[in-house]
Amino acid sequence: MAMITVFRASISRSLPYCFPNLLSSSSNRNSAPKKNKLLCYAASSHTKTIRSEMSFCIGTHMIPHPKKVERGGEDSFFVSDYNGGVIAVADGVSGWAERNVDPSLFPQELMANASCLVGDEEVSYDPQILIRKAHAATSAVGSATVIVAMLEANGKLKIANVGDCGLRVIRGDQVFFSTSPQEHYFDCPYQLSSEIAGQTYLDAVVSRVEVMEGDTIVMGSDGLFDNVFDHEIVSTVVGQSDVAEAAKALANLASIHSMNSEFESPYSLEARSKGFDVPFWKKILGMKLTGGKLDDITVIVGQVVKSQHISLLDEDQTVEAHTEQENKLES
Repeated sequence: MAMITVFRASISRSLPYCFPNLLSSSSNRNSAPKKNKLLCYAASSHTKTIRSEMSFCIGTHMIPHPKKVERGGEDSFFVSDYNGGVIAVADGVSGWAERNVDPSLFPQELMANASCLVGDEEVSYDPQILIRKAHAATSAVGSATVIVAMLEANGKLKIANVGDCGLRVIRGDQVFFSTSPQEHYFDCPYQLSSEIAGQTYLDAVVSRVEVMEGDTIVMGSDGLFDNVFDHEIVSTVVGQSDVAEAAKALANLASIHSMNSEFESPYSLEARSKGFDVPFWKKILGMKLTGGKLDDITVIVGQVVKSQHISLLDEDQTVEAHTEQENKLES
């Protein structure tokens, strides 16, 4: 059974996940589980093959908006070890609070539904279909931006994104792939909603990326990408030896920048490019709009690792060696 974990931001936390079929790399010894040896039994006529599969080793960290700590923030996410791994983030739209609606309920239920549907036959490991079914099953009032990424064992990363949550694939010391935010206008992203007027899974931007062993995936809510530049994400990830510590470092950096009124953040640069700035008299004095954006911050860092599965082939029949077999023999 796949391991599925759903979270909403209640406190600042950092959590590592190394899924059962992962091998420990030198940079993730603190996160990866001890590898059990595989036992294979076959007649001499069988052919032994080794199949390499890609999987995630995951670290997460969440920091709620300073004014929303007691309520737990409005972000939610889940991670699953189904197939090569599934990660997702949903960011509740805070404007619903003006209608006396808790903005955290919609993203929380959306992620809970998505986590339950990961292995659904109709989803067929398609993140866009997963979004469709999870959205249809969500009854809470509200709306949320959402991003889902699914890693296949062959190294194909499938991504579906509605709104301004984001994902970066880092290879070596540079961003190899980046999602783009969807906005109606500045600070009004595309969003799934309980109302008919909102977007649907058909509005999602769907991407497919071939990843390699050693690639790092950084996923987050806009609380990360509004406050941290891509080059800072790369340097922070490269400077950490553990995915959980990398997620924590990125979330902390985003939090620090969000509270710095003098920092030229990605958010303030975009605001100025869209015509938002300080009053004219301040411009005369050489002042300009600066500062980060206070927000809930969710960060997921996943390292792509390769595991080898030993199979025994006899004509059309394949016998897989599982660690459960070893456990039964040893007991």
